[in-house]
Parts: sequence; C-alpha cells; structure tokens
Amino acid sequence: MPGSVNTHDVIISGGGVVGASLACTLADAGLRIALIDTREPVTDWPADSIDQRVYAVTCASQTLFERLGVWEGIRQRGVSPYQAMEVWDAAGPGRIHFDAAELGEPWLGHIVEQRVIQAALLDGQRARPGLERICPGVLADFQLDPAGVSVRLEDGRELTAALLVGADGAGSRVRELAGIGIETHDYEQTAVVAVVATDRPHAGTAWQRFLPTGPLAFLPLRDGRCSIVWSTTPEEAERLLALPEDEFCIELGQAFDYELGAITRVNARGGFPLRRLHAVDYVQQRLALVGDAAHVIHPLAGQGVNLGLLDVAALAEVVADTAAAGRDIGAHANLRRYERWRRGENALMQSAMDGFKWLFASPLTPVRLLRNLGLGTVDRLTPVKSLLARHAMGRAGDLPRLVRPDS
Repeated sequence: MPGSVNTHDVIISGGGVVGASLACTLADAGLRIALIDTREPVTDWPADSIDQRVYAVTCASQTLFERLGVWEGIRQRGVSPYQAMEVWDAAGPGRIHFDAAELGEPWLGHIVEQRVIQAALLDGQRARPGLERICPGVLADFQLDPAGVSVRLEDGRELTAALLVGADGAGSRVRELAGIGIETHDYEQTAVVAVVATDRPHAGTAWQRFLPTGPLAFLPLRDGRCSIVWSTTPEEAERLLALPEDEFCIELGQAFDYELGAITRVNARGGFPLRRLHAVDYVQQRLALVGDAAHVIHPLAGQGVNLGLLDVAALAEVVADTAAAGRDIGAHANLRRYERWRRGENALMQSAMDGFKWLFASPLTPVRLLRNLGLGTVDRLTPVKSLLARHAMGRAGDLPRLVRPDS
C-alpha cells in the first residue's frame, strides 16, 4: 500500500539475469531481500522457437547457477553445450582452435537463451521465503541517511534497507540518481542478431570470423541452428537488416566463408548499437552497482553477462562476510573490497577486448601479418592456449568462492 514502509537488508533494483542471481545469492546468506522488477519474465514459449538474445554461459557462471539450485531448471528448458571453438581472420591464414578435451573438460561452455535463465531464476526466487519480489515496480528515487537507504517506487510504496544495489542495466536509474559518472566510448558498430539454419551441422562448435568491419560469430543451438552476432558499421547493419531473407542468407554465407555451407533460413533479424561503458565508482555509502549498470563490454568474446555474474559472486561474498562479522553491510569502507576486487578485473577485460577489436580491424599490412602470425603461434603453444581458454571459461584468476569448482 502507498505510504507503508517495508524493511529489508538489501534492495536490488533490476530483475534481469544479474539482479535475480544476486537476489537468490544474498537470500541464501540469510538476508532479507527486496527485488524490484519492472515486468515478469516470459516463462512459456513455442517449443520450436529460439530467443533472439542468447548468452555464452561460462563454466564459472554454470557453477554459480548450480549453487543457486537453478541449473537443472535451465538445463531442462534447453541448453546448447559446445566442446570447441574456431577463431580465424578473414584477411589471412591465421586460425586458432580450442578444444574442451585438450583441457580435460567436458565442454567449454553452454549457449543459453536469456528467457531460459530468467524463467529458472524466477523459480529460484519463489522458492526463497526471505526474498520479496516486487513486480511490477519502478524505482522513482532514494534517500541516504546514516541509518540506511529509503527507496520510493513510482506507485508510492516505500522500502528501507541497509544497502541498495543497482542491477538495472546500462541506463541505470540508480547510477544516475547517485550521481556516479561514466566513461563511455562509442564503437561505431551495430550488432546484427538472428537465428539461422545452415547446410552443415555446427558440430557443437562456436565459430568466430574476424572481418575488417567487425567479428561475425555463429553460436551453436540445441536444435541444430545457430545464433549469429554480426558486428559491423551502423550503415552496413541498416542495409543488412533491410535485405530480403534470401539476399541476407547469401551475404551472410559469403561473410562466413561458407564454413557451415549455405545459410538456408533466417528468422526475424534485430540490431543494437555497441558501446563501452564503465562507471567511475562501483560503490558509495549504502550503494553498489553490478553488471551492465557498472560496465558494458564489446560482445566479441561473449563475456558481458559472465562478468556481471562474477560481480554477483564477489559482492555476495563481501556482503555475507560483512554480515557474519556483525558489521554494517552498507558502509562504504566495507563495500570498497568489492570495488577493488571487480573494477580492475572488468577494466582489464574491457581493454583486452578493445585491443582485439583494434588488432583485427586494422587494415595495415604489418598489423595483419602480425595478427595472423600470432594466431598460428598461439595455436601451437598449448600452455598459452590453455591459459587463455581457462580465463575465458572463468576457471582462472581471483575467483569468488561461489564460482570456484572446488568450493
């Protein structure tokens, strides 16, 4: 009811994959959670349909979902494991091949539809009595005071807590109201996405070809089709989106060098602009940012949602440890541990992706020769290739307890 006040330990604004995962994780730590979501996720869809939005879920993210008890629900709704990855340069012979068997792993990761994860996480939320789901709900503003944070929703409801978390995406309302600045860079690219059928099977392999205008990825789906992410110039993307289906299939096949034969069918196409974003601060007194509210990365390595889930595991560990020690979970001094942990890691990944984008987009002959030589060399250096693969899988680095395979 408007005017009444509900008290919680943590309020999370944003009920997407990252926000919902954080809500379940903190509820498991014994905290009282309010999750504000603008709309209910889709939970039912035609059996032969594929969501236009898919994620390459790493082994670390899978471990988190397993510990939350939602992985089985995800698996039953449909996942696409991939055992190999092929990456090559359109402007030369350079090529690198990753194989799960070489790493002693059953797979490199899984391609999973966004709606599948959200539906399983909704089941997880409903199974946790300490988690209140407020939907539909829209955060209007908030006030900070020494004792906590007071949140007002657009319908007049009021909530209080010790900590407010912004998990509300790249256009974060929480970040904006907190006055936290952002560092941004327009990649001057648009990602064209679609689900396509091909002549030859994808063989449980994720494919990526670097074109002069940007990378083209084919991600394997459980029904034999592929989800594509084609990063190119905005003008070219507009043209591709307007092409008749048969002409689009021909151009896509040519761009992919017919690696899987002809493209035989394509569903509805979509496009979204690409940019980099990084929040100047991840935390303030009684406030923290996670996922796209804190950082947005180029999709060429499929790391976006996985970085957000690492944020979830790190923030949950910091908050749980702070609460267990009897300290204030919203105190800036305690939240700084999360910021120090994740901001540098995310900045490093952003820089690496920007470096890859520049390296493969450069038309300069010396750069082209160098990158092709580098791909071939790394492909032959098994220890180096193994290290790269383990980082991409979330099996290396300073990992939070919740995503470590041996925890």
